[in-house]
Amino acid sequence: MAVTDGIVVWLGAERAGRALHPEAEVVDLDGAFLAPGFVDPHVHVTALGLQLIGLDLSGAESLEQCLALVGEYARAHPEGVIIGEGWDESRWAQQRPPTPAEIDAAAGPGRIAYLVRVDAHSAVVSTALLEAVPQIGTATGYSRGEPLCARAHHLARAAVLDRLDRAQRDRARRAALDHAAANGIVAVHECAGPEISGRADVTELLEFSHGVQVRAYWGEVVRTADEARLLVKDLGVHGLAGDLFVDGSLGSHTAWLRAPYADRDTRGIGYLDVDAITAHLRACTEAGIQAGFHAIGDAATAAVAEGISRVAAELGGPAVAARGHRIEHAELIDADAIATFARNGVLASVQPGFDAAWGGSDGMYAARLGAARAAALNPFSAMASAGIGLTIGSDAPVTALNSWAAVRAAAHHRTPGHQISPRAAFSAATRGAWRAGGVRDGVAGTLVPGAPASYAVWDAADLVVAAASDTVQRWSTDPRSRVPGLPPLDPGTPLPRCLRTVHHGTTIYAA
Repeated sequence: MAVTDGIVVWLGAERAGRALHPEAEVVDLDGAFLAPGFVDPHVHVTALGLQLIGLDLSGAESLEQCLALVGEYARAHPEGVIIGEGWDESRWAQQRPPTPAEIDAAAGPGRIAYLVRVDAHSAVVSTALLEAVPQIGTATGYSRGEPLCARAHHLARAAVLDRLDRAQRDRARRAALDHAAANGIVAVHECAGPEISGRADVTELLEFSHGVQVRAYWGEVVRTADEARLLVKDLGVHGLAGDLFVDGSLGSHTAWLRAPYADRDTRGIGYLDVDAITAHLRACTEAGIQAGFHAIGDAATAAVAEGISRVAAELGGPAVAARGHRIEHAELIDADAIATFARNGVLASVQPGFDAAWGGSDGMYAARLGAARAAALNPFSAMASAGIGLTIGSDAPVTALNSWAAVRAAAHHRTPGHQISPRAAFSAATRGAWRAGGVRDGVAGTLVPGAPASYAVWDAADLVVAAASDTVQRWSTDPRSRVPGLPPLDPGTPLPRCLRTVHHGTTIYAA
């Protein structure tokens, strides 16, 4: 492959390439595997960075270990607020989160501590934080001794993030984007919002200089096209999409369901009704702006589908499809919603790591919904077969920023029949992700003449050609068929290791 000025200009046999480009700098891959760079379409950059450089609770295997990690961090960092990311009580024998009293004992008296659950839709906090923000106690989502959710959680999160200075936030951003580059990721889509990270964070992130490209979405509802245009202009964001919450998460019992949870008498929370969803979609469609929503439960995905149908009836399906509106997660989605999204060009940004972490007959999803409903979650095959454009990401720091792991999880779904082929999953994490970010030039995410030279070099095992495990082979595995191979992604197989990441011809990571 020959690259000039950040563009792929030639592919072919080595001897011809050296003759055509005799003055080129030559990089010998020594048997490594080169592929288009990944794009992660759903990331929270600053939050990921805070986890990487701060208190990471994702590895805690018990309540006691979680509290011990808090105590160790507090002793090593006696000043400032404590922000912990990633605890998951569904994996613990006790099956309960820490209490404020336990956090106080671990963190020390008077210490402000904010420990966010792995799904980022609830958190447990110290008494000092509750006292510092008394509005929490009267807000929706506050119940004494229980994790904070909804408005109470958003108040706590904003109060803690406001206590960080610009240098701390920049350090976190650099750690997150360095980590992305080291994993073969050339671009990320930041899913920001007023209840997630705040205006200052997203504007600072867009000013931040790094080799990993950032596309920013802002999750705030609008009602008119003029309001949409003004908001995008003021913030400098690329769309009013991403984590615009229609509901919450299954792990925190805040995903909006049609029927109650199996383990709690609640149907979750609906943050936006159909009228608000419709108004936002209409405004963005008229303004030429990409819209989108976070929707996980079946009531939430149905509400988005109804909003899409209303706007398509009013403005026309082609006008809606032209904007490439998105739905994030879309975990519990029925056939009617799938058909509506496919018919109107809605793109689905999905996270296969969710199924890998919480799917299966004995996982958290089954505990929350019962086995039958849990088996309907994340139907990637049905969405792809209907014609929905898929893009695959991580929602980091919710699951790891590792695109190969996400591709493997999509190809080895824990519910038979929901998986897609490794090749389709890889395409969704490369070409599909560029398309979901509005790049529809036909070459982004590929390595053909005329494409941006954005790629990664991997230390990988011998390449294989594989279809989804329970489907008929859709292509020949004979090398003469020239079907591109991928590294083996069977469960338990070591994933490829990144050796070099290049974006637009510039090396942004080298092992």
